[in-house]
Amino acid sequence: MRAHSGAAVTVGLLCFLVACATTSKPIPTNAADVELVLDGFHRAASLADERAYFGSLANSAIFFGTDASERWSREDFLAYAHPYFEKGKGWTFTPRDRHVYFSRDGRTAWFDERLDSASYGECRGTGVLENQGTEWKIQQYNLTIPIPNGLAKEFVAKIRESGTKK
Repeated sequence: MRAHSGAAVTVGLLCFLVACATTSKPIPTNAADVELVLDGFHRAASLADERAYFGSLANSAIFFGTDASERWSREDFLAYAHPYFEKGKGWTFTPRDRHVYFSRDGRTAWFDERLDSASYGECRGTGVLENQGTEWKIQQYNLTIPIPNGLAKEFVAKIRESGTKK
């Protein structure tokens, strides 16, 4: 049997302790927690509750609207939406058929959902949330109006005719 030197044992123990200290525990992945944030986000928009709506968004969030020009930082989107919310005017999208997925470490969730809107009909929301320690925040939200493939060429032609560019 061979004796171990004190230095080798110390180095091995130190490596083990560093590995343990830098390994973070996965965050429990509970789709219900993410769904609560998304449901609250939509409810706040419907009630024109600016504080709750923008409180759901991370500080670095990006919101993509239905128009190709709508790529909003959180601050820019707040500036755009504030006059509407201030007058009590929001927008209502009722979610249905939502799917939530998680990264392996549980710190990131992404989703897709179908939404109903009196103004826009069926829409789709997709996005990413990040767990920021004690709460989930929306990092990116993308709102689209799905166009059936059979109508796509007609809509593309109308967009080209309009001269609308980002």
